[in-house]
This record gives sequence, C-alpha cells and structure tokens, in this order.
Amino acid sequence: MPLPQNALPPTNTSTDFEMLYLAVRALEGRMYSDEELLQLPEIAPSHRHYEEWQIRKHSAGRLINYLAKKNKPLYILEVGCGNGWLAAKLAQIKAANVVALDVNRTEVTQAARVFNKQNLQFFSGSVDDGHFKGAKFDMIIFAASIQYFSPLGDTIRKMQQYLTEDGEIHLIDSNFYTAFNVDDAVIRTQEYYSAMGYPPMAGFYYHHTLDELAAFSHKVLSNPHSLRNRLLKRSPLYWVRINKENA
Repeated sequence: MPLPQNALPPTNTSTDFEMLYLAVRALEGRMYSDEELLQLPEIAPSHRHYEEWQIRKHSAGRLINYLAKKNKPLYILEVGCGNGWLAAKLAQIKAANVVALDVNRTEVTQAARVFNKQNLQFFSGSVDDGHFKGAKFDMIIFAASIQYFSPLGDTIRKMQQYLTEDGEIHLIDSNFYTAFNVDDAVIRTQEYYSAMGYPPMAGFYYHHTLDELAAFSHKVLSNPHSLRNRLLKRSPLYWVRINKENA
C-alpha cells in the first residue's frame, strides 16, 4: 500500500482544542526544542518529566519489540502523534512505513521538520479529513492519546475500517477506569485544569472504562494493577490490543 500523499496540507486552522492543549503543555513544560525532540525519550535526569519519560521509553520499547517480531512489512498509522517522537522510533522498524496524524498542527509541523525519513509522513488534521480514504494499515497506534477521543466505541469501530484483515489497534500509555473510580478521576481532571487556569480543557479529556472494550475482541497486554506489574514497578498505564473483528 503506498503512503498517502500531500502531508501537512497548507491550511492552518487552529481549533479551540489545539490552543488549549498547547497552552497547557507549555505550562507543564512539555514543549521541546528540536534538539530535545531528536533525543526523546532520552532526556536529562534533571528534567521535571524524567520519570515519565522513563515510563514512555519502556512502553515504546515493548511495542517496538512486539511489532518487529511480526517479521514482515508493516504499514503503521499513529493517531494523535503529537511531536512525533514515537512515530520516528516506529519508522526504525525494518520494512515499516509509518503515517502519523495529529490535529495539533504546531507540534506535528515541528515533527515533520525534525524527523526527515523516507518511510515516515506526518499529517495535520483528523481521520475524518479524508487523508486515508481507501488506505489499510496493519497497525494503528494510539499512544497517550485515546483519552482525547470519544465515544471510545465509535472511535474503535471507525479505526477498524482502516485495518487489514489481520490488523490490530494498540492503545498504550493511557489509563482505563472502572465504574467505581471513574467519577473521582473526572473530578480530579476538572480540578487540575481549573488550577492551571484552563478549565475548558477538561471537556476534551475523556475517562474511558475497561467495560467499554467488552464489545471488541481485545487483550490487555499490560495491566498496571496486576501483581507482576506492581512487583516489578513497570508502567502504571495500560497496553491494550484490539483486533479487527468484534467480540
């Protein structure tokens, strides 16, 4: 399958989400220089998000090892790629072709400038923009991004249409909740963004539950609450694989 063309279309329409998201990321210290971006997930131990990047490094390594073991050409789509650091790592997999997409034009433009690879393309916009009409991907990745998509079931079903017959969707570096703790999580998120001075951002952050995955053929590849993960102090976030067919 050839990669889609016309990456980063010239229109530059900022959404409310993009403006809020960038403002919050700046306050959180998550905007990186080109030089820092090239090094991610490696970052100075003195950086305020060093521990978080250690987690992301570990989860990225697991995902890349998993995909490399497929031992075949892979067409990969990363949705919500942000500054593109993970997409660039995925493009290092042998015989992989990677397409990365984000509505955040500011960071995805930086990604396209910094990561210049023949088998990697960045797009600004959403899946609904028609960039990928007729395209099929072996792997679709949501890395630390599925919380910005809702409803979850509709999102998964939409993305399944872009999968090859044995294709997979992977949700990594995001949390999932239960009926018992989701309400508290919503309140914490509202309080967090209000304290930062951007309460509307809470309206773009969704708290998905594991129950929402029941309709899909899926497997939790890493559960942060499992005894093994707790003992080994591994990622505090989930890794979920979803197949094309539903349960």
